[in-house]
Amino acid sequence: MRLFKFFVLLILAVKSYAQIDRVEPPNWWVGMEHNEIQILFYGDKISELVPRLRNQNISKVFITKTIRTENQNYLFVDLTIEKNATPLILKIDFFKNDKKIQTVSYDLYQKDLTGRSGFDKTDVLYLITPDRFANGDPSNDYDPNLKEKPNREERRGRHGGDIQGMIDNLDYISDMGFTAIWINPVLENDMADHSYHGYSTTDYYKVDSRFGTNELYRDLCRIAKSKGIKIVMDMITNHSGSEHWFVKDPPSRDWINFGGEYRQTNHSHYTVQDPYASEYDKKAFVDGWFVKTMPDLNHRNEIMAKYLTQNTLWWIEYSGISGIRMDTYPYNDKKYMTDWSCAVKKEYPYFTSVGEEATKFANPSNISYWQEGKINHDGYESCLPSMLDFAVTSAFVESIQDFDEKNKWKPWQKLYYTISNDYLYADPFNLVTFPDNHDGARIFSKLNEDLNKFKMAMVFFSTMRGIPHFYYGSEILMSNKYPTGIRSDFPGGWAGDLVNGFTGVGLSSMQKEAQSFIKKLLNWRKNKKVIHYGKLMQFAPTLPSYNKKTPNPSDYGVYTYFRYNDLETVMVMLNNNKKDSKINLEKFNEILGDNNYAYDPINDVEIELSENISVPANSAVILELISK
Repeated sequence: MRLFKFFVLLILAVKSYAQIDRVEPPNWWVGMEHNEIQILFYGDKISELVPRLRNQNISKVFITKTIRTENQNYLFVDLTIEKNATPLILKIDFFKNDKKIQTVSYDLYQKDLTGRSGFDKTDVLYLITPDRFANGDPSNDYDPNLKEKPNREERRGRHGGDIQGMIDNLDYISDMGFTAIWINPVLENDMADHSYHGYSTTDYYKVDSRFGTNELYRDLCRIAKSKGIKIVMDMITNHSGSEHWFVKDPPSRDWINFGGEYRQTNHSHYTVQDPYASEYDKKAFVDGWFVKTMPDLNHRNEIMAKYLTQNTLWWIEYSGISGIRMDTYPYNDKKYMTDWSCAVKKEYPYFTSVGEEATKFANPSNISYWQEGKINHDGYESCLPSMLDFAVTSAFVESIQDFDEKNKWKPWQKLYYTISNDYLYADPFNLVTFPDNHDGARIFSKLNEDLNKFKMAMVFFSTMRGIPHFYYGSEILMSNKYPTGIRSDFPGGWAGDLVNGFTGVGLSSMQKEAQSFIKKLLNWRKNKKVIHYGKLMQFAPTLPSYNKKTPNPSDYGVYTYFRYNDLETVMVMLNNNKKDSKINLEKFNEILGDNNYAYDPINDVEIELSENISVPANSAVILELISK
């Protein structure tokens, strides 16, 4: 009996000792500019522990501060890593009443001194929603430890696409002419349902097991790089998933905005720039939650801010990505986003991050506010290189849609006016342009499934200033209804699919034509420096005639612009008319110069430039000018 009591007391004594269950970030690197890090330790009542670092003077690493919060399950330890520190495994001992309770090994690796180059104007991005692209490893579709199970029949369910599926199809992506892949979030989303999209993070340091592993994601970056493809990671600092462990057990009451109580955002983007906005409205926008399952993170909490910034730097260094697309950019605390973007630039000067400013009334004034180098009315400064150009997307779609002669709709005017506002940007040529994305209607559907208008859209976004991205499946005319909405599965990505977009089996003649067109267009663009870096000159679209006795001019409904440098000039004409248009070239003399011939790279023909040129109805024409 005494022996039994002894073992019971021993077990209780062992259980009474605090134990560390989580360490984040899980490792760091020597040689980083960011050499003062804050490590989060998490476990039951661990705040009573005292950390001590072995051999500090030898390792050149020092504990500079230990932070305890109101939640006893957290301990934050600040480390300073001196510039001359070398890679090693740190030993951090944790004591209670001078008794060592636990030792944590912490790896410090050598930073990759070759640096990180970002995506740029030479690239064309391919946007993939990974759950809907290709199922390369069916064995990971089901994870008994995660809440949501696979259900390919459900529109909002998990369909099984994964990282291996992307690896398996890198050759297809490269052959099509794409040079970078923007992948919707792949980090763990352990939510009850509707988690496939990835925007409800429940672990910031772990790839969702239904997509693969951290190591496989790193393999994707490495293999893609070997094929000339860059990887862009989709990140979210504004909010997490409600099932995140630090939401369910936060370190402090101000960890989540509005004290952790759901308060819907007002979505009033313009309060950020509005000189007359009330503090009430500004707080409602920035601190409000997207939805109840996406708690809004408080960036004014310094520990939270450090946590998120370190997480970004960790993923860049760990994985080898070439870019970040930052979700819901203006919803974040704007001071924090300056700190975040500047921290990334300081560590990786040639890396590219692009922000999402998606508002119903998108225009250059509110998008330009966030870009690095912009001089703003309120003195706000940023280090963010690029923004998604929602303004041009909206203007293009409105301009290309059929115009009504009766109502005197002015074709191309909104697009022309929008681009003429490029002076508002610090660098409009570094914006990311696109016809559609994962959050809205597909471009083929927007254009009423008109193949010719679709081709015009592809030409415009491939030749206009900026860095274009296209949504997976656009090349085979995936539509809003194909077959489960805008995020349908790419045909051929699953065993047993009767249609295969990768091989062409089962595609319609129209789909094959679109795919072939985009492949030729993008592979032509790949080697065109004049499109990558050339200047832009646009000509104002001709206005309609309001005098019924005067016919509309022949170039009414045609939008013309040029990309040019000292060596090359490319002319692009978009004809939105239902009949051929004969264009008088005299108005373009200032840019045409002595060029009297042109090469059409899409149709592979050379033409002579006379006084007039005919542009087929409802079409786009690309001409490389030639002097003979």
